[in-house]
Amino acid sequence: MTLSVFFILLFAALLHASWNAIVKAGSDKLYSAIAVSGSAALIALVLLPFSPQPTLASAPYLIASCALQVIYTVLVAKTYQVADMSQTYPLMRGTAPLLVAIISVLWLGDSLSSVAWGGIAVICLSILGMAFNGRSQSRKGIWLALLNSCFIAGYTLVDGTGVRLAGSALGYTLWTFFMNGFCLLLWAMLARRQEVMRYLAANWKKGLPGGIGTMGSYGLALWAMTQAPLAVVAALRETSILFGALLAFLLLNEKVAGLRIIAACGIAVGAILLRLS
Repeated sequence: MTLSVFFILLFAALLHASWNAIVKAGSDKLYSAIAVSGSAALIALVLLPFSPQPTLASAPYLIASCALQVIYTVLVAKTYQVADMSQTYPLMRGTAPLLVAIISVLWLGDSLSSVAWGGIAVICLSILGMAFNGRSQSRKGIWLALLNSCFIAGYTLVDGTGVRLAGSALGYTLWTFFMNGFCLLLWAMLARRQEVMRYLAANWKKGLPGGIGTMGSYGLALWAMTQAPLAVVAALRETSILFGALLAFLLLNEKVAGLRIIAACGIAVGAILLRLS
């Protein structure tokens, strides 16, 4: 992995943790997630006419990714309703890279060096240690986070294949966020129109930076998937856990101490191993 791809993925990780913190800080987690996705869809709609369009070969992957990511977004909101971000965010993000690594090697033909496998293992174990450290844990939150990790792995693998067929990482990214946001907004307007309209009117200023964050984060990750193995990109992107823990401590007043600090150092070590792979 080149140094430029490495630092771009670290920046993408920061953006990812930021939009998750915006959702967690919202008064209604589901509506906050819809505000973020809706903002991203509007941004994508404005930019689509000026972007190279993805090939038709990537269309099935866009559709499958949309279904997986809509469920993922709803599950993020549900998870944050019942558990702390500092507990469930690491669990969601930490399990997915290992699933991506195994599936991408066995079925998609990616190859990983022993150093890369070591880096992925260190990051996953450190993240899981961070997630399970602490006395106050929500069992429901843990199960929701583990379930969501499967959807994260699913859309990562789908999009990793789709963006390589698309011929344009930018075009694929914009269509991804337009479709995801449109589906969520359509459901919200049909099911809870008045409540959603009131929430969006009062909180659109928070949704807009969240939309920029989620689009920037995943767009950069999709581009990186055309430059490096999916498993390496997925694992390195999860250094967002470091930023998520910091934001949870600084902005959400959640306690981050003990084993979580050690786990954060482990994630950093894993990132270095991936850089050297």
